[in-house]
Amino acid sequence: MLLDLAMDRPVTTWRPPRACEDYWSEFKHCKSFVNRFHHYYAYGSTQSCHQWKEDYNNCREWEKSRSIETQEALQRSERKRVAEQKNFDPVWELRCEPPKDWHLPLNQDNTQDS
Repeated sequence: MLLDLAMDRPVTTWRPPRACEDYWSEFKHCKSFVNRFHHYYAYGSTQSCHQWKEDYNNCREWEKSRSIETQEALQRSERKRVAEQKNFDPVWELRCEPPKDWHLPLNQDNTQDS
């Protein structure tokens, strides 16, 4: 095992999945008026920004002390975030080939109401 001679602790090659500044900018975006208004309009409730701030604090703490606890906390948080993203179904159905009439010109005269 390699030791950091200046700190007498094991040298780790692990890095947080994001830069600490990324966690802070996500937190600031989450707390912004525009984002809060959008989230309330879309989902009917305000979004909790606590996890972004906690991740930022854990990232800074890891940079200072390289503690295993903060490393594991960041890993758990990122795994949870990725798992939540996988819960959503795709909006469009993916197709394997283009439509049969893709090469025909569009009919500009017949506008269709959407």
